[in-house]
Amino acid sequence: MATTVSAGQKTFVDENFLLRSETARILYHDYAKNMPIIDYHCHLPPDQIAEDRQFENLTQIWLYGDHYKWRAMRANGINEKYCTGNAGDWEKFEQWAATVPYTMRNPLYHWTHLELLRYFDIDILLNKDTAREIYDECSAKLKQPDFTVKSLLKKMNVKVICTTDDPTDSLEYHKKISDSGFDIKVLPTFRPDKAMLLIDSPADFQQYLAKLAETAGVSQIESYEDLLVALQNRHDFFASMGGKLSDHGLEHIYSSFEESTAKQAFAASLKGEVPSAEQSTAFKSVLLYDLAKMDHAKSWTQQFHLGALRNNNARMLRELGPDTGWDSIGDYSQAQALSKFLNKLDSTDQLAKTILYNLNPGDNEVLATMIGNYNDGSVAGKMQFGSGWWFLDQKDGMEKQMNALSNMGLLSRFVGMLTDSRSFLSYPRHEYFRRILCNLIGNDVENGELPNDLPWLGKLVSDISYNNAKNYFGF
Repeated sequence: MATTVSAGQKTFVDENFLLRSETARILYHDYAKNMPIIDYHCHLPPDQIAEDRQFENLTQIWLYGDHYKWRAMRANGINEKYCTGNAGDWEKFEQWAATVPYTMRNPLYHWTHLELLRYFDIDILLNKDTAREIYDECSAKLKQPDFTVKSLLKKMNVKVICTTDDPTDSLEYHKKISDSGFDIKVLPTFRPDKAMLLIDSPADFQQYLAKLAETAGVSQIESYEDLLVALQNRHDFFASMGGKLSDHGLEHIYSSFEESTAKQAFAASLKGEVPSAEQSTAFKSVLLYDLAKMDHAKSWTQQFHLGALRNNNARMLRELGPDTGWDSIGDYSQAQALSKFLNKLDSTDQLAKTILYNLNPGDNEVLATMIGNYNDGSVAGKMQFGSGWWFLDQKDGMEKQMNALSNMGLLSRFVGMLTDSRSFLSYPRHEYFRRILCNLIGNDVENGELPNDLPWLGKLVSDISYNNAKNYFGF
């Protein structure tokens, strides 16, 4: 039974939230709602799953590390001490609660109330007047045995989680999770960005190579060939731990494949010199290509998250470090380099299953058409246009992504939603996505643009919600 308190107004999130037609309601309630979840890309900390962490209060599980909320609070005039600073947990929550009414029409407003309802059965609007009661009730529930991290994941019907892990990560917590017999698969994803992008910061690059060498069990990394051996060792180890995906977070794809120039960049950085722009691009291109061939050899899926302009605020980067809410959409040129990169792999039949995500909505049609160039009939939906990502992970962004994919590809083969989140309370985003999907299709039926073939349309939304991902990744 959903909770109401004297000061609270009941939320707008009823059973037909976002479902504006009868067809949409049937599709969601009968076909999408109860499908399990495969979260094939997220940033959940595996140590907290292994330890089955129990959070002390709502702030710790909900606000710590959530730069989406921090950005909203800053925009609302909230001092940084209540975001990332030394204010107490209740004080931070109080300021977030006071901000929530001002987030109307931002997806945070929907997510906030979905999460309170689905995890805590609280069906009232969060604001400064209801903050104390909501905080106390949720914090009390978080101390109960069925509110540990593992219990929360089971509550959301999650079947597979793919974390995001550097090649130097030991994966010790993945092993602990596996050895514990936990019935949700928690698998690593190979994220070798530092091995590429640190080439322009020689001191950091040298430090990273030393750590990689130690983790990979090689004596030292003194050449590009040594680097490949070390990364191959870690790639093999990730596979032995159940890994089936790689991921790359890049401004854009690199496609200058001059091996001699790439090796010049490596040698320069190893000597403490910053490589030239030409050398740096060649290094990133050649290494990305070699990593992609590793993925193909193991029948992995490679993911490319393209277009973020990171760390815009240099002052706050110095004070707080990366991933604290100072990133935005970039306006990079994507098409030509991406085509060149994919074509080089395809020309030798070494192009792995691939998911492309864009952060700039202006690239929707670019990616939706690019994937069609490299589908070869070997796998249904081999090339995927990934779900709306980061700033596009909201109703308008998801609808535009699905419309572009529908118009220029096959929505029916789409592998659907992921959380891309660091929070254990983010799984209602799958519900949010499924409601938007069903509403989109329901509207077409009601408008006479699709037949009222509920068994087939029901299969389509069930597939996009779960089955496509299950078959595509082969977990």
